[in-house]
Amino acid sequence: MPDPLPQARSIREPSYFDAIFPLVVLAVLIFGSVSLFGLDAINGPIQVALLLAAMVTSFIILKNGHPWEAIAEAGRHGVSSVVSAIFILFAVGALIGAWNMSGTIPTLVYYGIHAIHPNWFYLATILVCGAISMGIGSSWTTAGTIGVGLVGLATLLGVSPVVTAGAAISGCYVGEKMSPLSETAILGAQLTGSDIYAHLREQVWTSAPALVIAATLFGVMGLVDRSAGVAPDVVAAELKALDGLFWITPLNLLPLLVLVVLSIRRTPPSLAIMLSALLAAALAPFTQPDAVLRFVAAPELPDPVAFLKGGWRALANGYQANSGIPMVDDLLSRGGMDSMLTTIWLILAALVFGTLLDEFGLLSKLITPVLLRARTTGSLIATVVGTGFGLNLISGDQYVAVVLPARLFREEFAKRGLASTNLSRALCDAGSVTSPLIPWNSCGAYMAAVLGVPTMLYLPWCFFNIASPLLTLLLGYTGFRILRTTAPVQPAG
Repeated sequence: MPDPLPQARSIREPSYFDAIFPLVVLAVLIFGSVSLFGLDAINGPIQVALLLAAMVTSFIILKNGHPWEAIAEAGRHGVSSVVSAIFILFAVGALIGAWNMSGTIPTLVYYGIHAIHPNWFYLATILVCGAISMGIGSSWTTAGTIGVGLVGLATLLGVSPVVTAGAAISGCYVGEKMSPLSETAILGAQLTGSDIYAHLREQVWTSAPALVIAATLFGVMGLVDRSAGVAPDVVAAELKALDGLFWITPLNLLPLLVLVVLSIRRTPPSLAIMLSALLAAALAPFTQPDAVLRFVAAPELPDPVAFLKGGWRALANGYQANSGIPMVDDLLSRGGMDSMLTTIWLILAALVFGTLLDEFGLLSKLITPVLLRARTTGSLIATVVGTGFGLNLISGDQYVAVVLPARLFREEFAKRGLASTNLSRALCDAGSVTSPLIPWNSCGAYMAAVLGVPTMLYLPWCFFNIASPLLTLLLGYTGFRILRTTAPVQPAG
């Protein structure tokens, strides 16, 4: 019989070896997966690496006296923290399939071919995505809608879809940082005790220069790229294919309009995106009946049943086009909830690993000594930036990279008489903006999935995301716009 009064476990503090070893294991496993599988590593091998690293972390936690039940509960907590992100991913997959079938994305591409010159395409991409993300406050929604169309359009126009993805992500994160509707901007202000509008005013000092730098670089790249553009006969063939497959009309943009309105009205992103997808699926039988019937390819079914099957299948598995032009078919044959399953696997694996490191004190064991050595304001802000970026690498989620440093550094900023907006700006410049640059981070995985471009390929072209943390470091070391309180105070709460 088991002992009815088992002795209490002795919980030990983690050692520095305990904290470092899981990171070394993860680095070795990820290096091995990339070496063996290349860019295809993101489709399974990196997920295995993350789960094996989480298993090693679990053994270390058990060694330190924690029960398995606590480890399992921490894993459940990590998974539950991304439930909303999972619903957004499923909704975006459904939206891409439904928007392709209803003619929304083909119409955006058709009008874009007419309106945007290849020499200005990269610049137009960052400005359009920046304007949309400022209006709705969501980088994910912007990338999953306008970004998808622009990356697809890039291929048809003969410009680089990889550079376009970098420009789109740069624009998406303008709003993620600067919009008063952005969840991460609001979160950064709240966690540091800053007024949201004071926080946004201070964000301007890094975001505006970063946007100018990025826009200038994209503008110059477009002008000097003499290979940009394709032959007029190729463009004409693409336009003819789109016009033959779909009825091109502004009515097709109704799902996009509804999505923008719902987002501005602060409808939860997953709900807003799914409602737009359902509207597109319902609209398709009226605006694109031939396209739906070709997609279903079941002439024995009555038309109403075929329309229902087409909409259902587009939401679940995406839309398939057959124009005979490979670039057009690649653009339109995408989407579906099932297309997001590998990305969700990646996010869940990363979150389990990151949560175990956080919940059992392994991360704080590494960060606290660094904080004690940050004696100047510049080095303190550099520590915040390094911690935010490091947590994006380790934890796989931008919210962890914003929440944890806010908790660790808020008291220290107050003790040194530094205004809380200095911390909130550094958090968003490092914790939020660098998240799409890491393949196994939830944001990097999402952007690669919806835009169809691997993270490591678009990374060098995310000029806004690279410039923002560098500008924060510049402000920290020069002292410019480093606001101070009248006297050091302890933070409220």
